[in-house]
Amino acid sequence: MNDKKFYLSILLAFSVFLVSNFFLEDTIKASLLGVITLLVTLWSNEALPLGVVSLFPIILFPSFGILSTKATALNYANPIIFLFLGGFLLAIGVEKTKLHVYIAEKILNIFPNTPKGMIFSLSLTSALLSSVLSNTTTTLLLISIAIFLTDNIALKMRFALAVAYSANIGGILTPIGTPPNLVLLGIMGEYNLETIPFFTWMMLTAPLVILMLFVVSSLLSIGTKDIVMQQRDVKFEITKEQKKVLYLLFGLIALLLVNAKMKPFWSGLGLSEAGILLGSGLLLFMPPFNILKWEEDFHKVPYAIIFLFGAGFSIAKGFASTGLADDIASLLLGMMDLTPILLLFGVATLITFATEITSNTALISIMLPVLYSVSQKAGIDSTLFMMVATICASYAFMLPIATPPNAIAMSSGAVHIKDMLKYGIVLNIVGIVFIVLIAYLFWSKVI
Repeated sequence: MNDKKFYLSILLAFSVFLVSNFFLEDTIKASLLGVITLLVTLWSNEALPLGVVSLFPIILFPSFGILSTKATALNYANPIIFLFLGGFLLAIGVEKTKLHVYIAEKILNIFPNTPKGMIFSLSLTSALLSSVLSNTTTTLLLISIAIFLTDNIALKMRFALAVAYSANIGGILTPIGTPPNLVLLGIMGEYNLETIPFFTWMMLTAPLVILMLFVVSSLLSIGTKDIVMQQRDVKFEITKEQKKVLYLLFGLIALLLVNAKMKPFWSGLGLSEAGILLGSGLLLFMPPFNILKWEEDFHKVPYAIIFLFGAGFSIAKGFASTGLADDIASLLLGMMDLTPILLLFGVATLITFATEITSNTALISIMLPVLYSVSQKAGIDSTLFMMVATICASYAFMLPIATPPNAIAMSSGAVHIKDMLKYGIVLNIVGIVFIVLIAYLFWSKVI
């Protein structure tokens, strides 16, 4: 633990509390802002482990009268968390059988063995894997493959960024690809909004993913024309264990599709995507799969991320229950004079650049209740408004602390901050433009 960072975090939180209490004249709301400041600061500066900080709301929220212990703890059992747990178990199965290596090698050979071809293939591989695995897991699995494809330092940097950026991009393709997506679904459930079905979500986000992957790959390919790649010796033998996991993944996709189409007819049976994902993950412990062993593998589940979800949902609940979301929404209503497309640009820009310096999960947990209140008062579609913000929380490419994939790319040693800034600022701006235009021209007609 870094003592200096810890005490500075407490000092900053106390300062925010004092200032907020002066302006809001409400101790509970000021306490909530102070606690959130403490959480976000500790998450950002890593003075304490992520999982430890994420459990603080269970202690701090009741202590300051924000929520009761029971009301806070219930957020750590949100159904979305079990959907994510099922996804983690599937990811562990994929990693244990090295199925990701087989899939990566297959996709890598779709494109020519040139720098541009490798960048495009790494981008596609990373995006596709991160749509079903977490973007953090995908980046961890692929980054070592990427940087060992070449001895050229400049190419190593581009390959590492291709993996990280595309994991961010691919993560928005499905509801389970990245934590902010799951936070959105959880909050939609809290507000009794109709949740977006799995394949409807994919239909909405696919055009954006395709456009961004093309831009990322093209941008990173500039200046690589004259670099020669070494030859690779790749084998494509799939093992029996890999086939089991692959069949399970195909079966899961088919069941999700059937469930989405047949939900109106069997809603009384209680089938849910959370139950389906969790059930699929648990099957890996059972015959005929027998891939995972409790003693060997369950400790691999990133409980810190699961606790982070609980903290995020608790923050969202705190904003709603204290009325702070409505207060901030009232301040933002000054933007309501803008046209819908300019309003979307404003929200997209705010979220994209704010998430560069803080946890995207924490940020979206804070902002979605606020945006919901704004949209309700302004008569704007809440789902559209919140979905734009959620996607933008994953589309931050400038700094290593913006998203876990960025941090992993940085930790590889192949990427420097100046490289990430140079490409990231372009991608941030392009991402904002694409998201807003697609939301305004396409999502608004479907949602």
